[in-house]
Amino acid sequence: MLEEMWRRMLRLKTNSETGMTGARRTGNRAVTGVLAVGLLMAGLVQLQAQSSSSDTTTTTETQTTRTTTLGKIGLAAPVTYDNRYEIYGGLNFMNFQAGQDLPKRMNLGGGEFLGTYWLTSHLGLGVDYRGEAGTTPVLAAASAYPYNLGRPLVYMNMGMLGAQWRGPKNQFYAINYHGYAGVSHGTFDDTRKPGEQFFNWNNVTGLYTNRTKPIAALGGSVDFNLSKKMAVRLSPDLILEHFGTETREFFAISGGVVYRFSKKR
Repeated sequence: MLEEMWRRMLRLKTNSETGMTGARRTGNRAVTGVLAVGLLMAGLVQLQAQSSSSDTTTTTETQTTRTTTLGKIGLAAPVTYDNRYEIYGGLNFMNFQAGQDLPKRMNLGGGEFLGTYWLTSHLGLGVDYRGEAGTTPVLAAASAYPYNLGRPLVYMNMGMLGAQWRGPKNQFYAINYHGYAGVSHGTFDDTRKPGEQFFNWNNVTGLYTNRTKPIAALGGSVDFNLSKKMAVRLSPDLILEHFGTETREFFAISGGVVYRFSKKR
């Protein structure tokens, strides 16, 4: 296109040199000016097109680079609940009564550790241990002279076996139901003085004697997922114990961390 326009300009120049009139020369000069402007505009259009093409290529390369960079940042692994094992550890609080005739209850605090083997996606077998300690009120006579006893220390160790049932679940949380039963050993004579007969001391304080008795925990838990393997758990329980002559019910609650591992085959 540019070569043909230059040829026309050369022909017009040759004709002007062979003797054209002034008017013809003026007209040819005008045409020559128009053609020159046209050539200049054509050149500008071509440069603009090349610049646009270069910008498009750069933009495409930038977008490709951004896409590649974003592609390297993977999303968090989905929570599939396909783990074979699960362990839980947390702090535990339990309400209790350290003697059948005591007028007031006590609070125990400690830790809980639970291991679960999942047979299916819903049913799991659990082994649970809880260790608790706290101070308890005693009968009024033990607080008076000559005993002047305050709040003696009581501690318990509980071991239970049972099952978990995994209920509603999604990427954010899971609800579990559980039931455990076993034995609990309670130590209630921490304040006994050397040489004293425990049954006399027990009559004064109103506490149980040291003993191992059946215990059960019935309740549920809510797991708030932090990742595919980690979750925060809140677990309330109804505690059934038989340290005295009858079964009594108490409240317990624990909170801690769950870790899931070993995918099912």
